[in-house]
Amino acid sequence: MNDNGERLKRITLSILNKHPEGLTIRTLSEMIGVHRQTITKYVLELKGAGIIYRRKIGPAILHYLKERYPGNFEKSDVS
Repeated sequence: MNDNGERLKRITLSILNKHPEGLTIRTLSEMIGVHRQTITKYVLELKGAGIIYRRKIGPAILHYLKERYPGNFEKSDVS
């Protein structure tokens, strides 16, 4: 994976760690400053790795950091 993708995953994990209430893709993309389709790619990779989970609440899909990742983001966790 390229360095930019790894960097975006780390930033996403850091932001989700600070927002236990969960965030939408739109909010994440605005906070990071990338297009929502870009962040969607990395959020789905993190979900597939079991690092984050998604929950649908009404029309919104919120993204949360799993409790077993309380801010200890090793390179192997996000690659």
